[in-house]
Amino acid sequence: MRLWKQIVVSLAVVGAGVLVWGRLAPGAGDTLKAAGLPDGLVAWVAPSGAADGGKAGKGGQGNGQRGSFGGPTLVVTKPVQFTLVNDRLSAIGDGEAIRSVIVTPYSSGNLTEVLVKSGDRVKQSQLIAQLDDDEQKIAADQARLTRDRAADKLKRYENLHAAAAVTVVAIQDARDELKAAELALQKAELDLSRRAINAPYAGIVGIISVNPGDYVTTSSEIARVDDRTEILVDFWVPERFVPKIRVGGPVSATAIARPGEVFTGAVQAVDNRIDQASRTLRVRARIDNPDDVLRAGMSFSVTMHFQGDRYPSVDPLALQWSADGSYVWRIVDDKAEKVPVKLIQRNPDKVLVDAELAENDAVATEGLQRLRDGSEVKILNAGKEAQQPSIAEGT
Repeated sequence: MRLWKQIVVSLAVVGAGVLVWGRLAPGAGDTLKAAGLPDGLVAWVAPSGAADGGKAGKGGQGNGQRGSFGGPTLVVTKPVQFTLVNDRLSAIGDGEAIRSVIVTPYSSGNLTEVLVKSGDRVKQSQLIAQLDDDEQKIAADQARLTRDRAADKLKRYENLHAAAAVTVVAIQDARDELKAAELALQKAELDLSRRAINAPYAGIVGIISVNPGDYVTTSSEIARVDDRTEILVDFWVPERFVPKIRVGGPVSATAIARPGEVFTGAVQAVDNRIDQASRTLRVRARIDNPDDVLRAGMSFSVTMHFQGDRYPSVDPLALQWSADGSYVWRIVDDKAEKVPVKLIQRNPDKVLVDAELAENDAVATEGLQRLRDGSEVKILNAGKEAQQPSIAEGT
């Protein structure tokens, strides 16, 4: 066969293949338009009335097929609904007493008394334990005697000075001796007072681990005192909530050990940086504990409420993609309108988007393959419930 005949036959076969593909393949018209073919040639190769994929349901109504040649495209729609997100924060936190201190001695020595027991409620400056202080008492008495002698000496010198029997220099030396004696007495009395171990503030005493007769040092733990009139709860929030967290914001918390009881409080402090590993921010809340039922170390479920953000939500089947991004088909006055959307959050039953959509707008979910911007459509489920059978089932 001559070469020109082979070329003609090949072109005929290719043309027939393109024609069959254009009549049967869904979306063939879009592909041909994207390739730059004229609209007239595209309409002839891939007419809008062609069957979608060569399959049609009963009565010639396949998915995306027109009801009749040249008629409107059959679609199923669902209304747009608005969903509120980022309006509630739930987190797990750890509780600590509003104030907590480990009481240790100021000096070393043997304990002579332990005046409290585990679980006692103590007042500020209340004596908790006593170290042996005989040596310090003697030192204080000696310093007091030295001070009294220096005071008497100064008084005699001042009386003799009137008779010109004592010089001014001697009087000044006596005054210096009295000042030094007073300072020594203050030091001795301070050492004596530090043999007593007192509560720094009011609170509840924890387990006492020492007994009278024990030798303790400045690093020995005598008792732990917790002021739990309020509880501090540290929790971590995702970084998307960071702009919403404010000091003083209301917080509600439920102790895991006491389900059903809600305790209220407020944000006391917010950390100054986000943890790079977890992408969370540390927040500290202050929770009221009026009945003293909460303990330091408890775990809490913390909840905060915010104004939140409202976004349109559409059925996942309504989403379409093109080179320009995602979009949906909104049906207005029986015509299709292409609306670009930006995905915010994807859920199994709905997708939150940022788009120019109003509540109850009809968005096509089936019959999308043959839709064009401005094309006429017929809504199969108009005026029916959302459980209208799918048009793909041939109903």
